[in-house]
Amino acid sequence: KHKKLEKQLLKRKEKRLKELAQKAKQTDLVYQIHQTIVHHFPELFSWMQEVEDCRKKKSTYAIAELLTSCLAMFLFKAESRNGFNNLREDLRFEKNYQRLFKMKLPHADTVDQVMRLLKTEQLERLKQKMVKVLIRRKVFHKQRYRGHWYCVAIDATGVTSYQEQHCEQCLHKTSKKGKTSWFHNVLEARLVTPNGFSISLLSEWIENPSNNNYDKQDCERKAFTRLAARLKQGFPQLPILILADGLYPYEGFFTLCRNNNWRYIVTFKEGNLPTIWEETRELQNYQTENQHQELIIRADKNTEERHYRWVTEMDYHGHTLNWLECKETISRKNVKNEPVETQCTFTHITDFPIHTNNIVLTSKTGRLRWKIENEGFNTLKNGGYEMEHKYSRVSYQASKNYHQLMQIAHLINQLIVLSSHFQETYLYGNNHPTLKSLWQDLIAVMKWAELDEMKLWEIKTQKIQIRFIN
Repeated sequence: KHKKLEKQLLKRKEKRLKELAQKAKQTDLVYQIHQTIVHHFPELFSWMQEVEDCRKKKSTYAIAELLTSCLAMFLFKAESRNGFNNLREDLRFEKNYQRLFKMKLPHADTVDQVMRLLKTEQLERLKQKMVKVLIRRKVFHKQRYRGHWYCVAIDATGVTSYQEQHCEQCLHKTSKKGKTSWFHNVLEARLVTPNGFSISLLSEWIENPSNNNYDKQDCERKAFTRLAARLKQGFPQLPILILADGLYPYEGFFTLCRNNNWRYIVTFKEGNLPTIWEETRELQNYQTENQHQELIIRADKNTEERHYRWVTEMDYHGHTLNWLECKETISRKNVKNEPVETQCTFTHITDFPIHTNNIVLTSKTGRLRWKIENEGFNTLKNGGYEMEHKYSRVSYQASKNYHQLMQIAHLINQLIVLSSHFQETYLYGNNHPTLKSLWQDLIAVMKWAELDEMKLWEIKTQKIQIRFIN
């Protein structure tokens, strides 16, 4: 009986130690938010305080407190204003919030009143200021194309849709059955990297004039002209490589890139620039040496075979274009152990010189455009940020401001998730938790734990080096 009792006590002790270790690991998630902000952006809340206060009446909340509250709604992935208000009602959550940010926690309706008045360009400048800090710190230094060019993907996405006209700037379309739908789209320029970053540099809303004085609705190409001017103004010295889809191979795009000293690798589809397609087919017969193959045997013993072809120095209205194609064949075995092949073709056009030594890198870089779709828009829509949620049903201006703070929160969360420490601690192994479950743990910690103010102070004062995955 004595030995049996000892075993029971030992098991209880081991279980208790395991629970304590798990709770400590979960609590560390909150400390990592604090550590990421104070390490990369120690002046963030001071910058927020410098945002022009648009309120005419005095308030119990400073402008930085209101902006921080909105930012926290997206940092914690509360999914809605009501969801964040529910968190606010929890006394322990509110107390930990105040310890974490050193600020009061206002009601989301109070925040919304300011979002309706705030000038969107102020939050855009705040976002750009944060990105420039990361560039100066060389966070993306190793991820540049050919050691020099920062990859910037351009694409538009839908944000909200309505059954009735929401505002004068709404875009609209009518179906064949005569039903009209109304919606808001935004064109994004996002800094993308091979190791997984997809960070918003600029947001250009695709919107009709408020006076309804237009012949044709606004569109992505018109918005790109505006975005290009703002991108050059915001990042005048940044060496930019534009990655874009099949909408962008047109003379105006090539001219804009050349005038801004940008380079480009864009998707090239059948139907784009018919004369270039014809020239491409003809020159392939003469540039037969422009071929390269590679075979990759993956860890799971499946194989990837890629066949590259390219055509160089084609003239299009004074622009020198180079065409490249990658035919990829993935060989694997299905559940019945039968061989299965999957084939894909990726075709791009670029103004970079192409040769055998850089064809693989150039093709891979062109395919990085997908990161604006996957790590960018898909994460924002389905990864807890709820980009398509109507955070403000009444005010279009507020919707724009929520969008900007969502992008800033997404930036901070990426710095957490893509750090080597986070990957090794939480996402290592086959049975690691999902990001969704980790963020549920994070909110739970804010409700049951008591954050150590001394540890928060130590994190703020200690000097560390944060590394990111390759």
